[in-house]
Amino acid sequence: MKHSLPPRLYLRPQLGPDLLRQHPNATSSREGRRAIHGRLKQAGKDVTYLIVALIGAGITGGLLYVVFTELFSSSSPSKLYGNAFEKCRNHPEVIGAFGEPIKAFGETTRRGRRQHVASSEYLKDGLRCMRLKFYISGSEPRLQGVVHVDLKENPQSKKYEFQYIVVEIDTIPRRTIVVEDNRYMN
Repeated sequence: MKHSLPPRLYLRPQLGPDLLRQHPNATSSREGRRAIHGRLKQAGKDVTYLIVALIGAGITGGLLYVVFTELFSSSSPSKLYGNAFEKCRNHPEVIGAFGEPIKAFGETTRRGRRQHVASSEYLKDGLRCMRLKFYISGSEPRLQGVVHVDLKENPQSKKYEFQYIVVEIDTIPRRTIVVEDNRYMN
C-alpha cells in the first residue's frame, strides 16, 4: 500500500518557498471581506426571523390565554350559563313543565344558530354583577321558556354567586318558576 501526503502538502518547487506557506484555499482580503459581509447579512436575517417568531409566539400565547380564561374561568359567562342550566335541568318544577330532556340555547342569529348567551356586567354597590338570559325547551311541543339569571360577586372569594334563577314559561297565562332566590339572604 502506497502512503501519500494530502494534496495540499505536496511541494511544488516551481511556486517558490514563499508561496508554499500560504494555504492553497486561502482567499484574498477582498474575498475575505465579502465572506464576512455575507455572514453578517445572514446573521441579521436570522435575528430578524427570531424576532418575528417570538412576536408570533407572544400573540399566540395571548390568544390562548384569552380563550382558556373564557372557557375555563369560574367567572366566565359560558361557565356561569352552564351552572345555571344544570340547576334548571335538575329542578323538579322545570322538569314537570317542560318534560325531559331539557335543552338550553342562546339568542338566535341570522344564520339560525342559537349559541350566543346574552350577558351583561354591571356594578352595584361597588360589587361586580352579571345578568344572563338564555332559553330552554323540553319534550313538550312548542313550549319554550326564558331563563333570567342574576349573579353577584362575593367580595371574599371573588367568585360569582347566584342571586336568582327564574324561568318564565311562554304559556297563557304566563307562568314563572323560581329555581333559586338568594336576593334577601344578605
